[in-house]
Amino acid sequence: MKTLFLVPAAVALVALSACNSKPEKAEVIDTNPDPMAAQLANKGAVELPPAIKAEKTFRCKDNSLVYVTFFQGDKQAIVKTKKDGAPTTLKAEKAGDPLVAEGGWKLTGDPSHITLTAGGKGEQSCKS
Repeated sequence: MKTLFLVPAAVALVALSACNSKPEKAEVIDTNPDPMAAQLANKGAVELPPAIKAEKTFRCKDNSLVYVTFFQGDKQAIVKTKKDGAPTTLKAEKAGDPLVAEGGWKLTGDPSHITLTAGGKGEQSCKS
């Protein structure tokens, strides 16, 4: 009687072992081609914006405050003449050159001491 129960169980195990639960090839759900695939493949590397190097508040010779954010690479800075004022982005072609912006803005120096020419104002020295 025990052999009668073992034979169907063995047949069931052999049948189940022949099943393959994983397909050999991945199933394709979307056959629509990406319309920008060629453009994305030929696109160059993306340059990330520089990281912030330092944010400083400077006291200038005329007793005014200037808020400057310096960025890594020394080719960009953001200057504000008021804490909540409009930012002016100054840039340079290469590190070490004066940072400039339209309207007569020019900045030289480092996070401890700068020389700033603000648009419409004369040059002044500022310390952090």
